[in-house]
Amino acid sequence: MTPHILSVPTPTGPLAVVLEPGTGVLLGTSLFGADDILGRLGLGPDDVVVDDGASTPAVTRVVDAFARYAAGEVTALEALEVRQPGGPFTQRAWEAMRKVRGVATYAELAASSGSPSAHRAAGRACAVNVIPVVVPCHRIVTADRTLGGYYFGLDHKRALLEHEGLLDQVRG
Repeated sequence: MTPHILSVPTPTGPLAVVLEPGTGVLLGTSLFGADDILGRLGLGPDDVVVDDGASTPAVTRVVDAFARYAAGEVTALEALEVRQPGGPFTQRAWEAMRKVRGVATYAELAASSGSPSAHRAAGRACAVNVIPVVVPCHRIVTADRTLGGYYFGLDHKRALLEHEGLLDQVRG
């Protein structure tokens, strides 16, 4: 089935979402818009259908989850299904990110992914994550608990952490 693309609100602005319309499985998201996520997924505009957010019950469930998240229900995205390509450690790291309730360091993420010494690989898993916000790489910080980096910029990372009530867990 052809993936659909739509825009949903977040606390830092619109998020482009690519998903499977029949299942609602998320394939990619971007705070930089449709062109960014399509490029990261290796898709062109003709490879997706623009969705109004109500094409199927699964799409409506995804839109509703993002609306609840934007309204302050920070756990609303946890039930959404995701699928992105990656090796075994990267998949474990993404799974572990989805279980982080506060903020965690790269070393803590590596340990919770089953490889305590793989903090650089944990950072790489954050960097290649194409489903940010839902796979919350913005919650992963440096060893000294400063923000570190973020594909969409530190202003977005800071705003997401503030929205989730987690900004007090980081320095700077």
